[in-house]
Amino acid sequence: MVHNKKPVSYTAPNSKVSEQYRLVRTNLQFSAEEEKTIIITSPSYGEGKTTVAANIAVSMAQQGENVLLIDADLRKPELHIIFAADNSTGLTSILAGKAKYEATLQETEIAGLHILTAGPYVHNPAEHLSMPTMKQLIDMVRKQYDFILFDTPPILEVTDTNVLANQCDGVVLVIKSNHTDAEAAKEAQRILGFANSKLLGAVLNHK
Repeated sequence: MVHNKKPVSYTAPNSKVSEQYRLVRTNLQFSAEEEKTIIITSPSYGEGKTTVAANIAVSMAQQGENVLLIDADLRKPELHIIFAADNSTGLTSILAGKAKYEATLQETEIAGLHILTAGPYVHNPAEHLSMPTMKQLIDMVRKQYDFILFDTPPILEVTDTNVLANQCDGVVLVIKSNHTDAEAAKEAQRILGFANSKLLGAVLNHK
């Protein structure tokens, strides 16, 4: 996805690409009957995890689900760009006790889809994500939404995703066709296993 462009699931719902995202959505709904909090990550940067997260969220909302999309990639956040949202306050503001959740939540043009942007940059993202406030936030939004999707940093790059993995119900791993090294994908799966996370599946991203 190019910056400042809306998700293809929204702009071209009848396209083949949108149909593929609907298939991913349906598979998640069937395989994740008890899983509401889902991490979308990848082995490394540049594999399209944010694009996939945005499109799955849109596709779920289009089917009538109540969805919250959280930008938990505090190092290279992009969801506020994709959705043209305000990022002056966000997840980091909540975790630091500088803003209330209700004041940072933002509506999107898609009915049923809300986003929580990453917020101002912090120097210690992993420490912020491991704060008790993060678990409290997850417990709260779990009661309010059908699905909560987290766009997180690549699993092999930093420890941030590991911190969140055992607080959420499952993980979707995004792999880029003709880009992701097979060993990197295996290593990402191994690390997720160490984090006691449930791998719900993988998405082969062609772009």
